[in-house]
Amino acid sequence: MSHLLVFVLLSILKVAVVTGILLTTVAYTVLLERKVVGRIQNRWGPSRVGPFGLLQPAVDGIKLFLKEDLIPTGVDRPLYIVAPIIALACALISVAVIPFGADIQIRGVHMFQITDLNIGLLVILGVTSVGVYGIALSGWSSNNKYSLLGALRSSAQMVSYELALGLSLIGVVLRAQSLSLRDIVNSQSAHGAISWNVFGGFQFIAFFIYLIAAYAETNRAPFDLVEAESELTGGYHTEYSSMKFAMFFMAEYANMVTVSCVATLLFLGGWSSPFGNLLPTPHNFFFAAIAPVFWFVLKVFFFLFLYTWVRGTLPRFRYDQLMGFGWKFLLPLAILNVLGTSLALALH
Repeated sequence: MSHLLVFVLLSILKVAVVTGILLTTVAYTVLLERKVVGRIQNRWGPSRVGPFGLLQPAVDGIKLFLKEDLIPTGVDRPLYIVAPIIALACALISVAVIPFGADIQIRGVHMFQITDLNIGLLVILGVTSVGVYGIALSGWSSNNKYSLLGALRSSAQMVSYELALGLSLIGVVLRAQSLSLRDIVNSQSAHGAISWNVFGGFQFIAFFIYLIAAYAETNRAPFDLVEAESELTGGYHTEYSSMKFAMFFMAEYANMVTVSCVATLLFLGGWSSPFGNLLPTPHNFFFAAIAPVFWFVLKVFFFLFLYTWVRGTLPRFRYDQLMGFGWKFLLPLAILNVLGTSLALALH
């Protein structure tokens, strides 16, 4: 079998496995959220379908798939149909450049990353920013005033918070001297947790800005003004049903997973162990491959749990407060962080 054919087959297998894991993670993130919010509100959450409610995501998926797909008469049909596809596609494409394990190669194929790009961070920022088109088009094409208001809010909110989010990452890039996600992780892996950007790199202000901007970018509480049920009935997806609604739902949770992965890579040392050199380096190939993935998954889970905790704890912002907070507080703070990091690196 030729080298090229092996490369192609391994790459296809890798894409299939990563996509399957991502979609499974999305399904069970929904269950995690419902369980944790249930406990915060002193109730059980899903508990009837399967042991501890573990089959609830499968049942919800089947229910959405079998529901009647209604298309209202007044919609702009082509844009109405393509909007959820854009939202979900952009959410899934981002995962292609995320490394989630050590640099182990078989026949020239990276086992724990779909593709290794030297501008991986820019690719993620670019692809996720296109995702706003899905929400904007869905609101406009639905021919519904609530949907349009949700889409306008989303566009303004994402543009506003993208500035602060992008600036919060500049300090990390300056420290690593690279836009490659693998290089950024390697620059934090020398001495365990004290080498991570959030601690040893003194990027805790950038981490705070990134976290808040990420919540706003993914339209999650307390920044979920885009689909504020008390004001806009359902926001941009009011007129959607069946699998089209499910695609928006999946896109939102896939974006949460992507944001958590990027936070892990940039601020918490990615797949590197928090104990650094204190733990012996495993010589067994299996443990050398699996241990880094375990640390990566644990850190991503922490961020997903934090998302849920914030949703169950904080009330929703008023829209003018949301925009004011982004422009008047986060943006100046992000600029000051860039200046401070630059000065520290220049003097060092």
